[in-house]
Amino acid sequence: MRWNDPASVEHIDRPIIGVGNEYPPAFELDWHEHRRGQLLYAARGVVVVSTAHGAWIAPPERAVWTPGGCPHAVRMIGAVSTRSVLIEAGAEGALGESNKVIQVSPLLRSLLEAACDIPPEYDRGGRDGKLMALLLAELAAAPTVPLAVPFPQTSAMAARCQAFLAQPTPHDSIDQWSAELGMGRRAFTRAFRRETGLSFGAWRQQACILVALPRLAEGEAVTTIAFDLGYDSAAAFTTMFKRRVGVSPSRYKPSV
Repeated sequence: MRWNDPASVEHIDRPIIGVGNEYPPAFELDWHEHRRGQLLYAARGVVVVSTAHGAWIAPPERAVWTPGGCPHAVRMIGAVSTRSVLIEAGAEGALGESNKVIQVSPLLRSLLEAACDIPPEYDRGGRDGKLMALLLAELAAAPTVPLAVPFPQTSAMAARCQAFLAQPTPHDSIDQWSAELGMGRRAFTRAFRRETGLSFGAWRQQACILVALPRLAEGEAVTTIAFDLGYDSAAAFTTMFKRRVGVSPSRYKPSV
């Protein structure tokens, strides 16, 4: 394991600073926060960033943005190599005040890799400074992708969502959830979409991905996971997974 503490470089007077780390399988970073916003990219493995408001998943070709001052925890799925950048509020590539997942293009991936080899006190007017400026411009243009499992603001609804992640009950219907919460079906669906930004069905698909990723990394069969998560076949689960994540579940099979 290689650990470079982001807090040790946050004070340096540069708009963006790169930090690279290596983590063993299933490693977890306990709750913490950064003064700056942080973009966390896994060059190898998968990271899951959790906050009080939900969870954000970063498989390959994706990265998670966490705004400055936001308490969060990070779970590694598989052995993970992270390439993160810390960005001052107001810098061109700062990605706002909300957690999100962005698409990482081949150019952006190369820039994130290079940024972690650049000294924190780089020459702004030299090659390193120009590379960092290009990285900020690429971040500003990066599209957001829907790989979040947000929690509702209503505490009872949020608790029900957290219970689903802890022990999925994929055959539960909207009627069952709304009845448990003492809400009418229409009131529940409206509140759920308003507070999460997702329909109940879309949220459940995102939650199933979050549940499936650690099991895939541990080598479980796709068919077993698919049936456990309520899918009629491995093919149906794979279709959903590829549509949401962009790659097949077999991508996460551990290497021998």
